[in-house]
Amino acid sequence: MAVSTNVTLGHRIEAAGFGLFMRHYGAMPIDRAATACAKFVRAVGPLTSADATARKNLRLAFPYETEAWRTDVRRAMWDGIGRAAGEFPHLHEINAYQDGGRIDVAGAEILDAIKASGKGAVFFAAHLANWELMAAAVVQRGVPCHITYRPANNPLIDADIIRVRSHYGAKMQAAKGKEGGMGLLRALKAGETTAIMNDQKYNEGVAAPFFGHACMTSDGPTRLALRFGVPLIPLMIRRLADGRYRVTIHEPMSMDRNAPHDQAVKDSVTRINAFIEARIREAPQDWFWVHKRWPKEAWARAGV
Repeated sequence: MAVSTNVTLGHRIEAAGFGLFMRHYGAMPIDRAATACAKFVRAVGPLTSADATARKNLRLAFPYETEAWRTDVRRAMWDGIGRAAGEFPHLHEINAYQDGGRIDVAGAEILDAIKASGKGAVFFAAHLANWELMAAAVVQRGVPCHITYRPANNPLIDADIIRVRSHYGAKMQAAKGKEGGMGLLRALKAGETTAIMNDQKYNEGVAAPFFGHACMTSDGPTRLALRFGVPLIPLMIRRLADGRYRVTIHEPMSMDRNAPHDQAVKDSVTRINAFIEARIREAPQDWFWVHKRWPKEAWARAGV
């Protein structure tokens, strides 16, 4: 999806509001900004249509839990979204490798090995906790990483978001689509790395189980890793107490590179979904449940 270059009056008004948000929360200390924004989102989030989506998704994924349990998860999710939003204006302050800092990085030696090899890698991740910080952990280790993202509908806000991300070391974000795909191919050909969120609905992908229901999943990370013969590496994050996070760079995921191509892709996408599901089950409050991840038919089968 390309960013629109047609700037309207509405875009300018929205951008002014976004600028006000960035200045307001950026002027606060980071912990105060996170707490204040979380309070606001906890109040407003449950009033939105996105909350209804989250309710249905939680009922589908955790049918044997109580409604009270699912409500607690949903409230904690809104709190986490608010904290991540309040932290956004402060991303430039965060150093993933600062002693006593906000991020605990596990598996940094895997990044060092990738950098030393010069062959590149494909990371896949999910919308957990403050997912922006996963990219920071990679690029601040000196590993060039090309990140896919969905551009904001407002080109002025999109440009601001890119600038914020560049402050923590993300030098290039490839917009999803043909243009972005070519950028990823060039990056891997040059021996650099790519990072792709693999937990959203992607109708052109592969149907694979996720919490017991088939859903369309991107096969891009798998196909790239197979094509360039590079490792496929899970990159995950967990919110800890006191405004801290743990980013984990996992060991490369096994892939049967000798199997027929389509079967290798299908098997890998299935393993990716299983891996992400397991991480969500460990901390369900950290996931972005407002995605329309499953088709409506899955909701119907699940009785939600």
